[in-house]
Amino acid sequence: MRTRSVRTRSAFAATAAALAAAACLTPTTAAAAPRQAQAQAHAPARACSPSVRIDGFSDALDKATFQGSFVGNLSALAVDKDGTVAALSDRSQLFSLDVRQERRGTPSAKPVRVVNLADEKGGPLDSEGLVADRDGTRLVTSETEPSVRRYGKDGKLLGRLPVPGALQVAPAGRAVSNQTFEGLTLQPGGRTLIASMEQSLTGDGQDAAGRPLVRLQTWQRHGRQEFALGPQYAYPADKGLGVAEITAAGDGRLLVLERGFTPGVGNTVRLYLADPRRASDVSAVTNLPGGAATRPVGKKLLADLGACPSLGATARQPQQNPLLDNIEGLAVTKRGGGSLRLLLVSDDNQNAAQITRLYSLTVRLPRP
Repeated sequence: MRTRSVRTRSAFAATAAALAAAACLTPTTAAAAPRQAQAQAHAPARACSPSVRIDGFSDALDKATFQGSFVGNLSALAVDKDGTVAALSDRSQLFSLDVRQERRGTPSAKPVRVVNLADEKGGPLDSEGLVADRDGTRLVTSETEPSVRRYGKDGKLLGRLPVPGALQVAPAGRAVSNQTFEGLTLQPGGRTLIASMEQSLTGDGQDAAGRPLVRLQTWQRHGRQEFALGPQYAYPADKGLGVAEITAAGDGRLLVLERGFTPGVGNTVRLYLADPRRASDVSAVTNLPGGAATRPVGKKLLADLGACPSLGATARQPQQNPLLDNIEGLAVTKRGGGSLRLLLVSDDNQNAAQITRLYSLTVRLPRP
């Protein structure tokens, strides 16, 4: 969605403790004291929450161009088969980025390819969600209709998935324009595709806690067949926020990025862990919440990114934390040891007051 777009934690206490311990060290171990002090100070200084650490950020792509194309308006990320990261612009372009982790976790990205995307008539897309499928093709959402289309790596349109009538933009359906398929992800095994609506359908309500219910639409694939419509789930978004992105956590759960913007205050960005596996299928429920028997998706807050240390970042518009901007894209770049390495990107809307910024986070997932 094209929208405009909290607190540094001190490491003094940890450093002081390490230095005090160094005074008692023997000559054999004293040489290691500075490294130990840095290690002790580093972890709490970069913690956003008990589960999330920010490793670094980069503004290197901000207002850049590549082969005559503006590298910005980035709404989604996906790791491609060749190790590059596909970055989707909501202006009908798909970039391939060579992304690496530099010293202290700072992400470095360099565009290496760009292809143009179009609809069946050659028209532009409001492209928001992205999946790199197992055969190298890309599934791309557009929130105009909304739609999910399949493209080759060369940008050629290959097909289109069915979408329930109720999720179409009014007057064809009950969705609000520019608030439809914002996120897209493929579960492990490649058989379940999930798209997230950004906001509620007209007529849908709230859960018992007063949180607006947003629909998650799934498609199921059997064998080599194309995806067919599957169950639909209700996800409780925080008040004032919309679902900006979803990404498979790797164990059936989802990472959900919720985002909002308040003029004069700035962005709110929260990362949740959600589990749709015990939720009710609400595809036949006309108006949510649909009664006591309807079970929405459960979720757990991993971090409010406004609580991350700013790491020296600057903002071009009011922000409670200058690290924040209009974060829309999220991809898992590494798994192992119970942790995930995440890459996030902000959509600058080609606006001088906003920034295309990459973020690297490490998340330790709580057990199911």
